[in-house]
Amino acid sequence: MALIVQKFGGSSVANPERIKKVAERVVETKNKGNRLVVVVSALGDTTDELIDLAAQITDKPIDREMDMLLATGEQISVALLAMAIHKLGVKAISFTGPQVGIYTDTTHRKARIVKINTDRITKALGQGYVVIVAGFQGQTSDNEITTLGRGGSDLTAVALATVLRAKVCEIYTDVDGVYTADPRIAKDAKKLDIISYDEMLELASLGAQVMQARSVEMGKKYDMPILVRNSMNHSSGTLITKEVKSMEDVLVRGVALNTNEAKVTIFGVPDKPGVAARIFKRLADSHVNVDMIIQNKTKTNTTDISFTVFKSELKTSLAAVQAAVKEVGAKGMICDEKIAKVSVVGVGMRSHSGVASKMFGALAKNRINIDMISTSEIKISCVIESKHGKKAVQSLHREFGLGRN
Repeated sequence: MALIVQKFGGSSVANPERIKKVAERVVETKNKGNRLVVVVSALGDTTDELIDLAAQITDKPIDREMDMLLATGEQISVALLAMAIHKLGVKAISFTGPQVGIYTDTTHRKARIVKINTDRITKALGQGYVVIVAGFQGQTSDNEITTLGRGGSDLTAVALATVLRAKVCEIYTDVDGVYTADPRIAKDAKKLDIISYDEMLELASLGAQVMQARSVEMGKKYDMPILVRNSMNHSSGTLITKEVKSMEDVLVRGVALNTNEAKVTIFGVPDKPGVAARIFKRLADSHVNVDMIIQNKTKTNTTDISFTVFKSELKTSLAAVQAAVKEVGAKGMICDEKIAKVSVVGVGMRSHSGVASKMFGALAKNRINIDMISTSEIKISCVIESKHGKKAVQSLHREFGLGRN
């Protein structure tokens, strides 16, 4: 009897009819002799609606109270799904994250899982229940409610699959799997049957919205197979798994676009040891995640430092940077929100040359200027003007022959 963890996203449980369809799918899997833990996100756009509601009260909500507010969304969906499964004649029980012992650190709104006590889940499974767990949420050792950040339900599912030693973690969403690019941008984008953890981790962190990056990172760490499937049909989906030799034969696996970042530039920074460390410590102390960083030394014993941050953290970032500018004696700072980051990803880059040349050439042919460049073993990212984002994806998708034809 296999143990399977299934996760259903907000679009899969957006309304009562879809919840009933999910219940049918869960019961179908259960009736095949499997033990099931089901992780559920909040209904549809509930989380966004709760954020908007808070914004109508204050433009600087306290993070603790935001977690109190946002955690309510999943509690609704798990209860409704349990009711729908009961109606089909199968025993089901719903739990919040804290009820099943998901413990996190104390960082509100993007907490990290510290440990999971599986006793309650194991007991319910032993009694024949389908166990339904609210994704995205946990608690601190002081019983404070926390949330795991955007896409946190993916992380809940992979973490539970890991500690419960599940056969597989199935992530159900509103697409058939992972594609070579966003099908809404590249019309001939192709579904991938298999992708490595490293490639998926890069694509997720670079803007692909199918999976949360932290959940893929955990899957890789504990070698948990993750199957991304469509909740609306029975397509085979995309398996995220460890790298095999044949994966290196594919030069580029996919193209990603991220339009949710902004670029901050600090100019006239004194060119002295330790100055950059002081600037980025300010950002770290404010729990800001910095992405790309470029430093340009001038002939005046100063440097200019540019970096990108998520737009959702921009206000916090600017406050930290303004303090840092005064502290280190820099001349000033500017911010550009009209940027996009386009990236190509593939483990084949490790053993093939010429990817950068091909990428830069494709952008040049389409008169797209490059503002910043970042590379790793398996990815190349370019910051460009946001108005060119979609055209850049389409041109790179064609250049690397990723389409269905």
